[in-house]
Amino acid sequence: MPKKRGYHHGNLRQALVEAALQLIEVRGPTGFTLSEAAKQAGVTPAAVYRHFEGREDLIAEAARQGYEIFADLMQYAYDKGQPSALASFEATGRAYLAFARKYPGHYIAMFESGVPVNRTPELAKVAARARGVMERAANDLSQHIAPEKRPPPSMFSAHIWAMSHGVVELYARNSPGTQSPFSPEDLLETGIGVYLRGLGLIGQDA
Repeated sequence: MPKKRGYHHGNLRQALVEAALQLIEVRGPTGFTLSEAAKQAGVTPAAVYRHFEGREDLIAEAARQGYEIFADLMQYAYDKGQPSALASFEATGRAYLAFARKYPGHYIAMFESGVPVNRTPELAKVAARARGVMERAANDLSQHIAPEKRPPPSMFSAHIWAMSHGVVELYARNSPGTQSPFSPEDLLETGIGVYLRGLGLIGQDA
């Protein structure tokens, strides 16, 4: 039998985060207790409070780690699309969907837990870094729009972020009552295409 891990386990804090992520993925952010997270990690409930004041603190740390992964993924997508502003912008939209598919526990902690991004300075900082990548991609692309028709980069990126989030929530998470004959990837790709055509950034026949 494996030995029960106690407080002095070398990476207890991370073990608790990983336990929480598994529970979040299965039960949602409010569907588990700290005691259950402790049990999942193989430690006593008292040990949890040496690292986290409560469940929201634990979820906030899961969200922070998720944003770190997310920001790095967004940056990678942006860099891969360079030097094309259009390719970089489209890649950041696709990266959102890819992240939600690969890291569902983190995604829920970040966007569905109700934990605000300004709960801790560290969480706010990394969330801003992730948003900044998409805004930079939007700013690069917006330079190809006539000034009188150019939306603010923050609005530009928010539109794509909202579209990506909607596709994830409705069609990539197996939500009850939501079905589409098209894949989430196709829905997002064509949606971005319609948006960019409306701004005159790609041809009507693209």
